[in-house]
Amino acid sequence: MDAGPSYGVSPGAGSGRKSNMNILVTGGAGFIGSNFLRMSVPNRPSDSFLNLDKLTYAANPANLAGIESLPNYQFERLDIADGKAVGEAFSRFLPDLVVHFAAESHVDRSIRSPGDFVQANVVGTFQLLEAFRTHSAARPGALFHHVSTDEVYGSVEGDARFVETTRYDPSSPYSASKAAADHLVRAYWRTYGLPVRITNCSNNYGPYQFPEKLIPLMILNALEGKPLPIYGRGLNVRDWLFVEDHCDAIWAVVERGKNGETYNIGGNCERANMEVVNTICEVVAEETGTPVVELKKLITYVEDRPGHDLRYAIDASKIAAECGWVPKHSFKEALLETVRWYRQERAWVDGVRSGEYLRWVETNYGARS
Repeated sequence: MDAGPSYGVSPGAGSGRKSNMNILVTGGAGFIGSNFLRMSVPNRPSDSFLNLDKLTYAANPANLAGIESLPNYQFERLDIADGKAVGEAFSRFLPDLVVHFAAESHVDRSIRSPGDFVQANVVGTFQLLEAFRTHSAARPGALFHHVSTDEVYGSVEGDARFVETTRYDPSSPYSASKAAADHLVRAYWRTYGLPVRITNCSNNYGPYQFPEKLIPLMILNALEGKPLPIYGRGLNVRDWLFVEDHCDAIWAVVERGKNGETYNIGGNCERANMEVVNTICEVVAEETGTPVVELKKLITYVEDRPGHDLRYAIDASKIAAECGWVPKHSFKEALLETVRWYRQERAWVDGVRSGEYLRWVETNYGARS
């Protein structure tokens, strides 16, 4: 891609991240962001981390238990769509690296309240880019890493897979808002020469995922003998990616990727929703001693949601070739780890379901907007 004036590093610069970095993470109290911080903060003691999170319904401070007291970590409650507040945070912290996770991400919610998704995903990304351009882009080695989704590509036909040049064809307000954010990031590379990189990942799963998403919902319902609702006939196919593999992939792109480039991150694990639910039943049966046939009787089919893409499939060969990353976990292995986590962390589950974590936030930070 053509770029305007470069900031900090040459447009094609890749590896060689300096030590003692200031790393700003957005959405770090959410599912993927909190996994990233729990993996990164203790293992990079010479780097300083600032977590900016609005603490919406899917952001849980309990996700960060164990790192909130570490000397190289700090948290600030902030709405990334608030340009003044974002600019002040950048001015104080002067980040060398921004890893931008913060997003509204639940498709069903985007159908009901699309404006929230435009505000968070489009306006929020714009405000971050502006703050980065003003306060950080000229710093040596600076980088803005934008975390996006494969849903921007829409549904893929036949045996094809998404590559980094696949035409965007979003189907929901969620994916459309993420597509818009991706385009803004690329525009700031081409117009201003900002050092940016984009990753588009497939469906994540693992510990600390909010229970409205498919895998944690099915795990918890199976453990409790509740119905296992599947959209349509369960034929929608997704490429499943364990969250720890995703976090490793982000660091691979940060350390070895190239500015202005996009990298697709997939788990090499295409599964139809029906297959995913059946596998969850099998793992839960093994873990609890419940007959698998009894768990599979809980499967029910519900009306499909509007604009439901049939198949997502990632070609992750570029990140493998350029950054040396491939997923480490098999689906069955990581699913077993995930099931065990949800069985063991009942306090976390109960806190989410009861809204206790919301009340904690209100007590400590005031009511959520």
